[in-house]
Amino acid sequence: METTEIKIRTCPICGQEYTGRPAISRMDCETPICPDCGTRQALTSIGIDAEEQEKILDAIHRSMDRCTQDKV
Repeated sequence: METTEIKIRTCPICGQEYTGRPAISRMDCETPICPDCGTRQALTSIGIDAEEQEKILDAIHRSMDRCTQDKV
């Protein structure tokens, strides 16, 4: 039986711990960052202000929570 190891990483931008696949920072195109900071960088690049970014991230998190609950 194969064992899946869950790696906990700390985002160098926000300091938040996260699991799963990291995003790659748009600042240097090589630093792994948390998915939320990756989303923020992407939204900033198209001119979305910080307040709207938080609304978008909240919607993403709510959607992910529903998906997780559906699998249980």
